[in-house]
Amino acid sequence: MLKLLLKKQLVEIFRNYFYDPKKNRARSKVGTAVYFILFIGIMVGFLGGLFAYLSLSICGALSAAGLDWLFFALMGLLAVLLGVFGSVFNTYSCLYLSKDNDLMLSLPIPVNVIMASRLLTVYFMGLMYSLVVILPAVIVYWVTVSASVGVVFGGVLLMLLISVFVLTLSCALGWVVAKISLKLKHKGFITVVISLAFIGGYYFFYFKAQILIQDLIANAAVYGEKIKGTVYPMYLFGRVGNGDAFSMAVVSAVILGLFALMWALIARSFLRIATSSGHTVRKEYKERPMKQKGIAAALLAKEFGRFTSSPIYMLNCGLGILLLPICGVFMLWRGSAALSVLNQVFGERAGCIPVLLSGAVCMLASMNDMAAPSVSLEGKCLWLMQSLPVRPWQVLRAKLSVQLLLTGLPVLFCMACAALIYPYAPIELIMAVLVPLSYALLSALFGLFLGLKMPNLSWTSEITPIKQSACVTIALFSGFGYTALLCAGFMLLDGWKLGFTGYMALFGGMTLALCALLWLWLRNKGCSRLAAL
Repeated sequence: MLKLLLKKQLVEIFRNYFYDPKKNRARSKVGTAVYFILFIGIMVGFLGGLFAYLSLSICGALSAAGLDWLFFALMGLLAVLLGVFGSVFNTYSCLYLSKDNDLMLSLPIPVNVIMASRLLTVYFMGLMYSLVVILPAVIVYWVTVSASVGVVFGGVLLMLLISVFVLTLSCALGWVVAKISLKLKHKGFITVVISLAFIGGYYFFYFKAQILIQDLIANAAVYGEKIKGTVYPMYLFGRVGNGDAFSMAVVSAVILGLFALMWALIARSFLRIATSSGHTVRKEYKERPMKQKGIAAALLAKEFGRFTSSPIYMLNCGLGILLLPICGVFMLWRGSAALSVLNQVFGERAGCIPVLLSGAVCMLASMNDMAAPSVSLEGKCLWLMQSLPVRPWQVLRAKLSVQLLLTGLPVLFCMACAALIYPYAPIELIMAVLVPLSYALLSALFGLFLGLKMPNLSWTSEITPIKQSACVTIALFSGFGYTALLCAGFMLLDGWKLGFTGYMALFGGMTLALCALLWLWLRNKGCSRLAAL
């Protein structure tokens, strides 16, 4: 029974490798094999190669300084971080708040067996992510420094202890996430905020990594003494990789003790959390007058509700909402320094800098493509919209309005910040604002045009129309192409001969002409196509 349940859990995790949500059918054996080969290539070839290179960069220097334990401690810590990150949300959704909890608990299966199958699933996921880091590090040490019996045994034990520690931390953090999620109301926004915070932290440490590594190697002895003196458990943890018997015994006892404590706590709280339906508040009904909305306002509220209720939709199609204000604030903070650098590079040709500023705003605005998947997201419920006493154009206009409002206002803010740091003439400022705003309109119209031409209404997961549809891909890369054409046309195709004002007026006029053509198509053929879907 345990083997069968474990297989079920793993198939659920890798469901997209066995099932094609676009075609709503199982993948062929060849297709499944290709997906697993790509996954292994990414995990082993890319991530494993990345951490193998990092290990080669620091192993020799730390070993020469007599700080072998620091090498194992650092790489072990990275393995724990990656392992926990890769499995904590799987713990939350698989161990505690799985969608099949009611079904599984109703079957004649012991609760301990269900717990064990889910714990093993979490363990294998954490093991996979942690091994990507620690296995290359251990192999690099064996090859470049020592491969004695004690060191080999210590390296193997270190990998096993890390995997158990990752499981323990994942279960503890997953329990916290599960308890909090039962009390949250706006889970979509919380998910978006956490995801953006992680992305920001990742890129911050990514760009600082090289400096940190150089500083570590240059001051390895100083840092080693500080860690040994203030964080002694980390010193013992690193000594396990060296094969030190005392460290192996102490660290093994501590980690296994924590795991036993975690198992006891889960056994006590598993049923309570798994069968919980969340925090509900009783409210007394009070009769109030209903505020009537017009058709346009009601449809717009529906589209905004659809957007704000889906973290996947917000993260993948609305990133420009956040990036445009951040860019504006950055220009106010460091804009003068950036302009001085741009002046040194492009100062000989007048008009290049304001064109680049407008191009940068257009590039960020292209991150918003809510209109492209909006038709497909109706899915099999499209008939509800078609059955309402509303005209197709009113529906399409509401879908357009979401992207126009959520893109146009941040674009205006960003251009206002640009106007504070760059000395635009009045007519230049008008042209500088015209092009990004006209692009925002063109992007929304073109995205909706593609959504009507290439709809996918048979999806089983909303990630399919949002991330795996051709219309979203075309809309996104078309925005990048528009920005490249705007800048290259001025600097490389003699657009600078027209001057900034003339060039931007010409480019903005062409953009508005395309907007007019798309607008007419949507008002006529687009409405007919929506009604016929």
